Amino acid sequence: MKITVKLFATLRRGRFDRETMEPSDSSRVIDIVRLLEIPEQEAAIIFINSRHAEFDTVLHEGDTLAIFPPVGGG
Repeated sequence: MKITVKLFATLRRGRFDRETMEPSDSSRVIDIVRLLEIPEQEAAIIFINSRHAEFDTVLHEGDTLAIFPPVGGG
């Protein structure tokens, strides 16, 4: 299975902006987060195919996973 992973803001440091990955079937978002060694609290906002997702969401062929750090501002 192939998916596209997009990382944003501080999550890109030492990693990548966008990459195609081939995780095993039935991989979940948390599996990718752990594979990329992103601390769970740093993966604050998650989208799959532009829709909100959770750590336990199962990924499917062709999905685009976007991971954002906590957003600050004021």
